[in-house]
Amino acid sequence: MLQSMTGFGSANFENEKFEITADVKTLNSKFTDVFCRIPKTFADKEVELRNVLSKQLGRGKIELSLSIVPKSENSAGTAVNRAVVKSYFKDLMETASELGFEGSRTEILRMATMMPNAFNTDVRSAEDAEKEWKTILSTVETAIARCIEFRLQEGEATAGKFSEYIGNLNTLLEKVQEQDPKRIPAIRERLEKAISDWVENDNFNKDRFEQELIYYVEKYDISEEKVRLKNHLDYFLKELSNTESNGKKLNFISQEIGREINTIGSKANDAVIQRLVVQMKDELEKIKEQTMNIV
Repeated sequence: MLQSMTGFGSANFENEKFEITADVKTLNSKFTDVFCRIPKTFADKEVELRNVLSKQLGRGKIELSLSIVPKSENSAGTAVNRAVVKSYFKDLMETASELGFEGSRTEILRMATMMPNAFNTDVRSAEDAEKEWKTILSTVETAIARCIEFRLQEGEATAGKFSEYIGNLNTLLEKVQEQDPKRIPAIRERLEKAISDWVENDNFNKDRFEQELIYYVEKYDISEEKVRLKNHLDYFLKELSNTESNGKKLNFISQEIGREINTIGSKANDAVIQRLVVQMKDELEKIKEQTMNIV
């Protein structure tokens, strides 16, 4: 089943210690681009999260937003390093006094808390941290699963559009096939009119004329192109139901379809078929646009 690159999934987990919210959003992109917004306390887990996201979601622009809100002091995962902050505060107050101005105690305290090592960011035991991480990872994977479900629904809708566009191309191809037999008599008539003055000439060679006519008939023959185009259209529809199908493969097939349509247009030498070719190209552009949004 086709999977769109556009999707969204959200998951929440809450217990007595903390509340976790994970949002996963994916957008159209030629490559796999992963962006993670996670708390600094879990910065060391970003690589693992990126690997999980890229493995399960594949191609596209992938964004993860992870929020962890503690409900108690013991589960906050961060604590003020009081000894360090006190030392910073004392030094800053003394420096202000030596410089001859009265510093705001509140402002100096704020400055002290912004200094290096003002907070201890790992006050949990290793066991508690591992349990918390497993819960976080499970929440993220739930959000990913919901995002994939969203993408599959979008992919199903896109598959319906593909079927519609391919159906339109098949209809136009049938019209080309109906018009094709009418071209040769018209070409013959144009050639005869073009050399009507020569026909009365005693030097006119009817055998040579027939040879030239055969040359033009072969030059303008589109039988093979029609067969190949029909095969490509059938192959495209077959791939829509293939579980391993992807946007790159569908885009490649659409390029082959375009090649046959262009050749028919260049060889047809017929106004009716040229108009049908223009309509075919319009339908094909719709297909190409949609394949760019398939994983």
